[in-house]
Amino acid sequence: MERLLCAGTLCNNARLNAPSADKPRWHCLGDQTEAALLAVAMKGGLLTADMYTQFPRLHELPFDARRKRMSTVHQCPDGELAFVKGAPREVLQLCTSIFLGGREQLLTDEMRAEILAANEDYAANTLRVLGLAQRQLSGHGGYTEAGVEQQLTFLGLAGMMDPARPEVAAAVATCRAAGIRIVMITGDYGLTAATLALRVGILTRTDARIITGAEVEQLSDGELQAALAGEVLFARMAPEHKLRMVAAFQARGDVVVVSGDGVNDAPALRKADIGVAMGITGTDVAIQAADIVLTDDNFGSIVASIEEGRAVYANLRSFITYILASNVPEVLPFLATALFGIPLALTVPQILAIDLGTDVLPALALGNERPDRGAMQHAPRPRNEPLINRKLLLRAFGWLGMIEAALCFAGFGAVYWLAGALPVPAGLQRPDWLPAINLGGATLYLLATTVFHAGVVAAQVGNAFACRTESERVTRGAWFTNNWLLLGVGLEIVFIGLLVYVPVLARLFDHAPVPLWMLPLFAAYAVVLYGMEWLRKLSVRTRAARSAAV
Repeated sequence: MERLLCAGTLCNNARLNAPSADKPRWHCLGDQTEAALLAVAMKGGLLTADMYTQFPRLHELPFDARRKRMSTVHQCPDGELAFVKGAPREVLQLCTSIFLGGREQLLTDEMRAEILAANEDYAANTLRVLGLAQRQLSGHGGYTEAGVEQQLTFLGLAGMMDPARPEVAAAVATCRAAGIRIVMITGDYGLTAATLALRVGILTRTDARIITGAEVEQLSDGELQAALAGEVLFARMAPEHKLRMVAAFQARGDVVVVSGDGVNDAPALRKADIGVAMGITGTDVAIQAADIVLTDDNFGSIVASIEEGRAVYANLRSFITYILASNVPEVLPFLATALFGIPLALTVPQILAIDLGTDVLPALALGNERPDRGAMQHAPRPRNEPLINRKLLLRAFGWLGMIEAALCFAGFGAVYWLAGALPVPAGLQRPDWLPAINLGGATLYLLATTVFHAGVVAAQVGNAFACRTESERVTRGAWFTNNWLLLGVGLEIVFIGLLVYVPVLARLFDHAPVPLWMLPLFAAYAVVLYGMEWLRKLSVRTRAARSAAV
C-alpha cells in the first residue's frame, strides 16, 4: 500500500493547499483526480513535501490521450525509479511483474484477469480507476517512452468516486423534456461513464452503444453521423476525437453546446456553437476557448440559462404580437372610410396616443415576463426559423387584431345607433329600455371616435394578458407574478381617462366625454378578447395533445 501511495504522490502534478484566511477549506491546484491521490496519501501518513525532497523528479513523460498514461522519473537512494500512472488496461499491458507480499513476483495471466475483473467491478460502481506501476532504471538517461514504459512492476489500482451533483439528474430530465439531447463524450473508461450516465438519466438503456476513440478513428464521416442517431456514449476520447464529434453533430444540422473544463476540451469548446467552461475547476485554456463561463460549475445553470433564453425569445414574440395587434383597428378605419365612405372612426392624434402612449408601458412589461411552465416542455425551434414568422403574424393580424377591430367598430356604430342616427330597419331600432344618446352632428362624431379609441385601449388591456403566453394557459397564481404588467395596465387606463375627461387633452385628441354608464362596456372588450384567445389556446393545446397521443 505504501508503494502505491508513494507512486500516486510522485507521479503527480497537482498540489494541495491547506486552509487559509482567504480560503477556509482545503483546495487544490491542478487536476482533481491527481489531487485525490495526494489526499489519500496524506491520510495514509505520507507527507508530500518530504516525498518530493527524498525523491526529486528528474524527468517527466506527460500524459497524452494516445498513451493514456504519464510517467515520472525520480532519484532514489538505490538509483533511478520510474513511476507510471494511467488507464488500468494500458498500464497493465506494460507490466511483467507485480509487487505483492512485500516483493516482486511474476505477473501471471490469472493475476491479470483478476486485476481486470477488479477494474470492471470498480468501474461498474462509477469509480474512476487508475493503474499504477514502477520500474527501476539503469540511470543512463535517455528517458523515452520506449525506454521507460516497459517491463513495469504493477503496484495496484486506485479508485476514486467522482459523483454527479444531486441536481444533475433533475437537470438532465428537464433537458429531455425540452427536446435537448445530452451526449456524454469523455476520456474516462467506458463502463464507468456508462454507469454514471445511467444513474443521472443521460442513458436510458443498459445496452446503449459505447464507442471509444479508437473506434471513432475507424469510422467514416457518414458512419459516425449514423451512429449519432441512436443512444450512444463516447469514451476514451482524445481532443481530436471530441473535435470531430462536434463537427459530426453540426453536419447533422444540430446546434451543439459543449461543456468542459480541461485543456483537452479546448478545441471542442472553440468549435461548438456555444462553448461552456467551468469557472472554478476549469483551466485557463478552456475558459479562454469558451463562450460562456459558469461561475458555480453547476450543470443546472446551463439548463437555467436555456430556460431564460427561451423566456427572452418568447417575451420578444409577446411584445411584437401585442404591438402588431393594435395596428389592425388603427388601419381599418382608414380603409373603411376610403371604401365605404363611413366617417373616420379613429383620428391621427388618437393613433399617436395609442402607439406613443397607452401601448408603451404594457408592451415593455411583457419583456419582463417569467418563463412560462411550458418553456422547457417543447423541442427547440429550428435554427433558421425567423423571430417574426407566419404563425405570429396570423395571430396578431388575423386573430387578435381582427377581434379588436370588430369590438371597436361595434362600439363606434353603437354610439350612432343609440343616438338614432344609424339608418336601420324599424325592428332593429333602439329599444326604450336602453339609454339614449342625445347628441348630434360634430359632438356625436367626437363621442363615436372617443368610444373607438377607448375601445382599442380596453381591448389592448385584454391583449396584454393574452400575450403573456403563446399557447399555455395562465394559471390563477400567475396573474400577479408580473407586477410591471399590472402597473403598466393601470397607468394605461389612467392615461386614457385623462385624455377623455381633461378638457384640454380632450380637445387636443378629438375626444368627447364618455357617459359613465358606458364605462363597464369597455371592461367587456378586454374580457371578450381574452376569452376568445383563451379558446384558441385551448384548441392549440388539445390538438397538440392528440398529436402526441398518436
